Amino acid sequence: PAAAMSSSTDRRFFVGGNWKMNGSQASIAGIVGFLKAGPLDPRTEVVVAPPAPYLASVRAQLPAEIGVAAQNCYKVASGAFTGEISPAMIADIGCQWVVLGHSERRHVFGEPDALIAEKVGHALSAGLSLIPCIGEKLEEREAGQTEAVCYRQLKAIADAVGSDPAVWARVVIAYEPVWAIGTGKTASPQQAQEVHAQLRAWLSQNVSPQVSAQTRILYGGSVTADNCKELASQPDVDGFLVGGASLKPDFVKIINARQ
Repeated sequence: PAAAMSSSTDRRFFVGGNWKMNGSQASIAGIVGFLKAGPLDPRTEVVVAPPAPYLASVRAQLPAEIGVAAQNCYKVASGAFTGEISPAMIADIGCQWVVLGHSERRHVFGEPDALIAEKVGHALSAGLSLIPCIGEKLEEREAGQTEAVCYRQLKAIADAVGSDPAVWARVVIAYEPVWAIGTGKTASPQQAQEVHAQLRAWLSQNVSPQVSAQTRILYGGSVTADNCKELASQPDVDGFLVGGASLKPDFVKIINARQ
């Protein structure tokens, strides 16, 4: 097993682009264009998450080394669940990733920890790789509850993943302080590093030192071309989950933040 302490250089830098409910065939052609033009740092793993209607077309247009994720899925393979998509469908069109438990799913659509955990377990059993999201709201941070909230959300996810490092290899945790998403307020590099280090310590104590050392923890929340390099230099920040900036050519600069 790996030693408890590992440096971020042991973990492949990862940048996800969450397009949220944005895009048209025309605008997506532009995004595909700047991603193909790059050049993208080959050391960075890149995954983009288009809205469901565009998943197959984006997968067909992008080179194989860029992953494509659904923004959500349900907890079973098929059935009478109008409006939902399943991991089996995501895999069937050649996509290997899904984002789960994004703060908008939690706070706009009311998804509780238990449902997110069920989705995590099912998506893993269906063979997908996952970007599960955790993070505290502003009032929770101001009340000193950041750790408690993040640990509670992470525990639900970790219980669904289990203890096998090979399964954890398909999980990339995204820490997204809700107060920093789309607000222009970014956690300082020090604030981000502090929470990431706490999350890694939690994984070490509650799953295993090996899983803690290998699991990538992304920061999300108003990441820009201007602040990405300093954030990327933090020892426990292994990449980003980017919202609005992933729709613009600056996304390439964020992918290349470690250059």
